[in-house]
Amino acid sequence: MKKTERVNLIMRYINNRAHFTIAEIQREFKISRATAIRDINEIQAMGFPLTTELGRGGGYHVLQNQYLPAARFTPDELKAIFISFIASKNSQLPYLQNRRSITEKLIGIASQTQQDELIELNNILLFENTNPANPNLLELDDTAPPELNQLISLAVRDKHLRMTYEPSPGWPQLLDVFLLHIFNSNAQWLVEVYDFDTDEFRYLPVDLLRDSAISEHEMKYSEQEILNKKRIGARQSNLVVKLDTTGIQRFKRMHPPGIILSFTGMFQSSGIFNVQLDVTDVEALSYYADWLLFLGKGVVFERIPEELRLILEDRLTNLRFS
Repeated sequence: MKKTERVNLIMRYINNRAHFTIAEIQREFKISRATAIRDINEIQAMGFPLTTELGRGGGYHVLQNQYLPAARFTPDELKAIFISFIASKNSQLPYLQNRRSITEKLIGIASQTQQDELIELNNILLFENTNPANPNLLELDDTAPPELNQLISLAVRDKHLRMTYEPSPGWPQLLDVFLLHIFNSNAQWLVEVYDFDTDEFRYLPVDLLRDSAISEHEMKYSEQEILNKKRIGARQSNLVVKLDTTGIQRFKRMHPPGIILSFTGMFQSSGIFNVQLDVTDVEALSYYADWLLFLGKGVVFERIPEELRLILEDRLTNLRFS
C-alpha cells in the first residue's frame, strides 16, 4: 500500500473514534510502531485535531465536532462507483430510492472531462435487465419492497423479530421469528427465518411482510441452538450438489427460492448446495430434474435420492434417442 493511501485510510479510521493508540494503528494497518508514529505526526501536521495523552494507558484523543474535508475520488474510482450505479438500474436494491440524486452528486464533483467520460460510459455499457431499445427504461428507479429497509435496520440490532405475513389478502399471520438471511432470488427479495411457533425454517417473500419490529417475547432457543438445528438439517439433506463455473453462472440466473450456494473454490470457481426434497412430491422431483440438467455437465452429485436419479436417467435417455 502506498504511503499516501495509507495515511488517508488512517485519517478516516481515527476520524470515527474518540480515542486510539499507536498499538491499535499498528494492528489495524500492519505497520511498525515507528511508521505508525511518523504517519500520526504527519496527520497532526496537516491540522487534524488530535490531543496527546501520556502514560501507560495513554494515546490520542480526537477533538469533537471536527470533520475531514470532502472526499475526493480518482478518475478510476469515480468510474467504478458510476458503473456500479449503472449495473443497479432496474434492480430492486435497498436504500436506493434516491439513486438519481446520488448519481447527480457524483457527476457534480467530476470535472468536465470526467463528466463526458461518465456519460459515454452510460451509452456504452449494458447490463442484464437494461433495454437499449427503450431509453426511458434505463431511467427507471425501481425500488425494493417497502419492508426491506425496515428489516435490514432491525436485523443489525436484533434478529429476534415480530412480523406480519400476509400470503393472501385479508389473511394476515403474526409471526415470532429469528432472522437468518435476507437475499434476492430470481428477482425477488426473500427472508430466511426460523419460525418459533412452527419450529421450522421458512423462506418468506419480503413484499408479503409488514409491521416488522423487534420481538418482545423471550426466545425459545438461543441463536447457537437455531444454527445447530440448521446444520443438522443440512447434514440430513438428501440432495447435495457440487457445481463448476458454468453451473454457478446458471445457478445465479435461475434457482428455486431458498437454496443458498456456498462457494468452495478460489475466485468463486466452484460451489455446493444442499436441499431436503420430499420424494413423494412427483411434481417437485420433475422440476428439480429439469433444473439440474439446465445447470450443465459440470454438476456432481454427492447425494441424490433414488427417485430423482431415476427421473434424471429417464430424461437423459430420452435426450439421446430424440
